[in-house]
Amino acid sequence: MRLHPSSLHRSLREPVLGSIGFLNEVMSRYPEAVSFAPGAPHPDTLGDADIQRHLDRFADHLVRGGRTPEQARRLLVEYGPSRGIINDLVGAALRRDYGIDADPRAVVVTVGAQEAMLLVLRALFGTAEEALAVANPCFVGIVGAARLLGVEVVPVDESEYGIDLDGLEDTCATARAEGRPVRALYVAPDFSNPGGARLSLRCRHRLLDLAHREDFLIIEDNAYGFTATSGSELPPLKALDTRRRVIHIGTFAKIAFPGARVGYVIADQEVASSASGGVSGFLADELAALKSVVTVNTSPLCQAVIGGMLLEHGSSVLELSRRKSALYQRNLTCLVDALDRHIDADLLPDVHWNRPRGGFFVRMRLPVPADVALLETSAETYGVLWTPMEQFYLDGTGDHQLRLSCSYLDPGQIEEGVRRLALFLEREVGTVPSPRGRSAVPELPPGRR
Repeated sequence: MRLHPSSLHRSLREPVLGSIGFLNEVMSRYPEAVSFAPGAPHPDTLGDADIQRHLDRFADHLVRGGRTPEQARRLLVEYGPSRGIINDLVGAALRRDYGIDADPRAVVVTVGAQEAMLLVLRALFGTAEEALAVANPCFVGIVGAARLLGVEVVPVDESEYGIDLDGLEDTCATARAEGRPVRALYVAPDFSNPGGARLSLRCRHRLLDLAHREDFLIIEDNAYGFTATSGSELPPLKALDTRRRVIHIGTFAKIAFPGARVGYVIADQEVASSASGGVSGFLADELAALKSVVTVNTSPLCQAVIGGMLLEHGSSVLELSRRKSALYQRNLTCLVDALDRHIDADLLPDVHWNRPRGGFFVRMRLPVPADVALLETSAETYGVLWTPMEQFYLDGTGDHQLRLSCSYLDPGQIEEGVRRLALFLEREVGTVPSPRGRSAVPELPPGRR
């Protein structure tokens, strides 16, 4: 039997679903190229993943908590509860490190942050009459999940200072007038992927007030907050949330290791009982029920490894991520400094990039479309890869931008990659007249000016 694409779900034809596969395919064809494409953790950060040691540490923790050795062993090899087995450790770490008062009953341990996003969207969007607002540009994972579930996505522009709050307020008013109000906003307040933006403390408070006034929930993605330099840390939105408007999503992929596929969601919003009108529990209970028919549970063995790593680092996320944070800060500094040194402002006056203070990514604007054809030239002729930004935009305004990721490379590779990138830009972009007056090319802060 041959199936026609039209007989399958329409989300399967969404370009966003093929974006990661496309980059992997390009990288496989040019293995000698320096690749600024993957936002994956650096290989050197994975060496401390002594699986057996971490398993033993967590098993000992269970025994100290009152279980017999046999009960501890069985907990790790059976299915386990859908909400997780390290909820108390996650809650304690977030309380200690970030000031998030996370009741373990409000924590669900998920198969990475991606499952958390899918579960939250499925739980929140019961009808097609509500919309999800996202920053523009936006992480493809949340957009892809929304497409799979048939959730309408509305973009709100993002600057170097984070999501445009005035624009968000206008979007809420417009959506409400059209009969499709904003139900939730997805936002990464610290060094977003791909934009690298960060919300100030004042803007965080203003966003929370706006969520209360406009009656929407905030889905907070905290994947990159750990990369902030010492002394520049800001509290997550959830730590400032006095009205339970924030659903907080995190992952151990970058602070521990991605192969564990362990994330978490804090959903302490109260859910009313349909029978009595009282409170039946937390939104987390509903997410756990959904999870029971999606992945059943997150692997207890994988949770145990993460639990052991947390225990080994004083039950602290920040201590677990400290060495990795320093590595990514070093790499980001190397990348921006290399761009400053190698890209000639006189030869390339219309090439600009932002200067984020954390995260994995730098965003660059070109005077020409940063499309697949240009990427092929860059890879084949100059041996350097990057990510076209168009896939991250919902309104088609990102076609002149590219993303550079520094997370997976060493300083020497970053230096050589930028040297190749500069040569590519000088020969392939510097000779093209700048399209003056093109409103479709969004402005970026001139990182080298």
